[in-house]
Amino acid sequence: MKEKIKKIFNESIEVKHKSLDKNLDKIVLAVKEINRAVKKNKKILLFGNGGSAADSQHIAAEFIGRFKKERRAVGAVALTTDTSCLTALGNDYSFDIIFSRQIEGLGQKGDIAIGISTSGNSKNVIEGIKKAKDLGLKTITLTGCDGGKLAKISDISIIVPSNDTARIQESHSCIAHAICELVENSI
Repeated sequence: MKEKIKKIFNESIEVKHKSLDKNLDKIVLAVKEINRAVKKNKKILLFGNGGSAADSQHIAAEFIGRFKKERRAVGAVALTTDTSCLTALGNDYSFDIIFSRQIEGLGQKGDIAIGISTSGNSKNVIEGIKKAKDLGLKTITLTGCDGGKLAKISDISIIVPSNDTARIQESHSCIAHAICELVENSI
C-alpha cells in the first residue's frame, strides 16, 4: 500500500512538472488578462462538469473571498451552482447550453470566461466558450489530454499533458492556485 501511495504522489508531481514546462507562458498570459479585467471591475465566470464544476466553485470562492491576504473582493461566479437554473435550462432546452445561456445573461464584454474540462471536449463547456467569444469575453480554458476542441477555440488554453483525470485535476488546482495568488498580489 505504501508503494502505491508513493506512486500516486510521484505521478502527480511528474504531471505538475510537465504542466509547468508546457504552460508557464500561458499561465503568465492568463494572469495578465485576469489582472486587466479585475482593474476594470469585470467579472470572472467559471464553469465545468463534475470535478471541474467543483474546481470552478473553489476558484470563484478564492477570488470572492481571499486566497492568502486581505483585499477587496474580485467578482467571480461559478456557473455550476444554481441548481434551479441548471435544471431548468437542461430540461427546457438541453444540457449542452447550460453554460452558454448563463454567459449570455451574465457576461459582458471584457469579462473573463474560464472553462474547465479534463478532456477538452465537454459539449456544454465548448458552447459556453463559443458564446463568451461571441460576446467579447476573454476565454481561458484548463484542459488535459491533447486539449480537445476547447484548445482550438479559446484565447488561452492551458493543457495538462496527461490522460489521467485525477492527475489533470490535481494540476488544474495547482495552476488555479498560482493564478489566484498572482492576481491577488496585484490588487
